[in-house]
Amino acid sequence: MSTRLTLTLSFAAALLGACSGPRAVPPPLAAAFDEPYVLATGDRLRVSVFGQPNLSNSYTVEADGQIAMPLVGRYAVVNKTPDQVRTGLEAKLKSGFLRDPNVSVEIEGYRPFYILGEVNNAGQYPYVVGMTAENAVAIASGFSPRAEKKKVELTRRHGDRVFKAEVPLTYPVRPGDTITVEERWF
Repeated sequence: MSTRLTLTLSFAAALLGACSGPRAVPPPLAAAFDEPYVLATGDRLRVSVFGQPNLSNSYTVEADGQIAMPLVGRYAVVNKTPDQVRTGLEAKLKSGFLRDPNVSVEIEGYRPFYILGEVNNAGQYPYVVGMTAENAVAIASGFSPRAEKKKVELTRRHGDRVFKAEVPLTYPVRPGDTITVEERWF
C-alpha cells in the first residue's frame, strides 16, 4: 500500500509542477530589452544634413558595420545608437567640410527577425515595431501541428553578447531576434 501511495503522490507532484506558469524572463535578457537600440548590419538609416540636400540620403548598414556617405566616406555605425551616429557625423563634417552642421539620424528600416522550428513557414521576415513573439508566429503562418504553443525560445544579440531564454508568447521581439518554436512532447 505504501508503494501505491508513494507513486500516487509522486504523480500528483509531477502534474502540479507541469501546471506552473511560465518562468520569469532571465534578468540579462530583460536588461538587453531595456537598453537603447544599437545599430547592426541590415538596418537602414535616414541621414539628413540641414541645408545640404546632396548629403541627405538613406544608408544601409553594410556587412562591415559601416555606411558610405559623401564627404565623410566610410563611417562605422554598428553597436552605436542613432544619437551616437548623429554626434559622430556632425564631428566629421565639422572637421573641414561644414562650419556648423546640423545632422539628424533616424532608423528608416530595421533588420529582419528570424523564426525557426515548429511553424508553418520558418524563415526571415521584416521586423514590425511593437511586435511580440505571438505576432512573429502569426507572420510565419502559425504553429505546426506538433508545436509547443505556450512558450518559445528567443535568442537576442546585443553588441557582442548573446542572450537565450524561454519566453511567453507575449514577450516583445526586437530586430535581429531569432525565435525558435520547439516541438511538444505529446
